Amino acid sequence: MRITILIGGEPVGMFKAPEDVVGDAVAAEEDGFSSAWCIHFSRGIDSMTMLAAAAQQTSRIELGVGVVPTYPRHPVALAQSAATVQSLSGGRFVLGVGVSHRPVIEGMHGLDYSSQIGHLREYLTVLDGLLGEGEASFAGDHYRVEAAINVPGTSRVSVIVGALAPGMCRLGGELADGVTTWLAGPKSLEEVVLPAASEGAEAAGKPSPRVLAGIPVAVDADRDRAGAAANRTFGMYGNLVNYQRLFAREGVDGPADSVIAGDEETVRSRIQALFDAGATDVWAVPFDTGIGTGATRDLLADLAD
Repeated sequence: MRITILIGGEPVGMFKAPEDVVGDAVAAEEDGFSSAWCIHFSRGIDSMTMLAAAAQQTSRIELGVGVVPTYPRHPVALAQSAATVQSLSGGRFVLGVGVSHRPVIEGMHGLDYSSQIGHLREYLTVLDGLLGEGEASFAGDHYRVEAAINVPGTSRVSVIVGALAPGMCRLGGELADGVTTWLAGPKSLEEVVLPAASEGAEAAGKPSPRVLAGIPVAVDADRDRAGAAANRTFGMYGNLVNYQRLFAREGVDGPADSVIAGDEETVRSRIQALFDAGATDVWAVPFDTGIGTGATRDLLADLAD
């Protein structure tokens, strides 16, 4: 199984010091994981800078970030950062981007959150030119760019789109290398994510898309304890419209029903179900139910290719 392990802290913002995140990357490589991703820390350390540091202390493991909000960061600036990390890592970097959510973009950054599909289409077009050919000449509704970058030692950076809805998934297949989801179960992967991403890739004449299924994981046979911990840690997602739609599609009440938790056999089976539904990778996020994450980490390392 291709298991991507989270480094750096939980998606709710419980992040670590930079040196500890670098240590997480080193440990992930030593434990046999082929891929380690961090989240974009909206209120903490800069994820790109941290991954550049991690690249200097590792030699084999893929390093990724998911996902960098596109609205606050111009594609030329992001391309420069991504190409630099790619050079420092020797080609092991993967860039995840996405439109984020209205409360973040409008509430935190004070930016207009309209026309998400049109915005991301133009953003990815500019990004692809800069990260592929090193230049972009583009005039659209959202961006007008005449730019070039030249980062010695870099190579084409793989780009993944954070997506849940069909339109974004199609863009991920068409203009990027695939998609990453969060809290999506087998039903959504099989019925929405994979078909839409594959449709986009086919229309663009591209290979089958990469699909990273991001999911919280805990080895804990006490279902009540695990459910309570999931609600405490991930309950905020129930307040976001995109996730409300996701939970309705999956037929679950909220995050506690979406996480993977249970004894080892249950966790193995539910991770396998994500692969069976079309995931190429499972981005596993160990979460603490009150008994630590050691058993979870050990199981994930055992499952990793």
